Amino acid sequence: MRISITSLLFLFFTTFIFSQNKPAYKLYNENGSKVSYKKMISKMNKADVVLFGEHHDNPIVHWLQYETTTHLSKSRKLTLGAEMFEADNQLQLNDYLSGKITQKEFDTVARLWNNYPTDYKSLVDFAKENKIKFIATNVPRDFASKVYKNGFESLDSLSVQEKLWMAPLPIKYDANLPGYVKMMKMMGGHGGDNLPKAQAIKDATMAYFILKNRKKDNLFIHYNGSYHSDDFEGIYWYLKQKNPTLKIVTVSVVESENVKKFDKENKGKADFIIVVTSTMTKTY
Repeated sequence: MRISITSLLFLFFTTFIFSQNKPAYKLYNENGSKVSYKKMISKMNKADVVLFGEHHDNPIVHWLQYETTTHLSKSRKLTLGAEMFEADNQLQLNDYLSGKITQKEFDTVARLWNNYPTDYKSLVDFAKENKIKFIATNVPRDFASKVYKNGFESLDSLSVQEKLWMAPLPIKYDANLPGYVKMMKMMGGHGGDNLPKAQAIKDATMAYFILKNRKKDNLFIHYNGSYHSDDFEGIYWYLKQKNPTLKIVTVSVVESENVKKFDKENKGKADFIIVVTSTMTKTY
């Protein structure tokens, strides 16, 4: 069969364009199989809670968080929440969402992360524009510091008001969870047994405020460092301790030189794993 010059040229340019394709990221499922954005959205639509893990400085993940949130808002009523806001700043966050204070005033009265303008402001403003609740889920950083220095017992001395900004005491804790064990090994024992406990008070508190503010028919989307929900531990574990029937979808992120190839060691890290090129520009 003879092939025309036009067909040959078409084949050449198609091959050339394909070979030049350099995707910034690829989506995979828990088993390491490539999956579409549409498939991820479909599964999230059926969930009660989405734990959208991130690398705090990765622009691709922040973009996907925003796109996913706006997409899901078309089919589900939403409640949003984030690690990046501490529970004692909930009133200030509410005041900004309701328009009682300006962005400049919000910057002054709340403890905002340095990358708030580039990475989280768009999500908060989306909630503001669409009258969606946004929950400050994290424990005040001073409380986690107390635990790191003196264990869970140090929280007993907090005032009644202060204890409203964290998960109720006593904090359930399993030192044998692989994530906490791994943390100890990575730090070479530095910080003693209290290092994973400081992580646990954050995980427990974020889970507590997710459950406290979750509405039956709403989808709660929570943004957190992926290490807070990787391997179906952390926040996920605490949520399941309180409500085993809760339908939770987790997202994690890993960096790789080749996003088209899935590293087997990342299997089981989350329901959906975003593999981002390791050369991606950082937001800070």
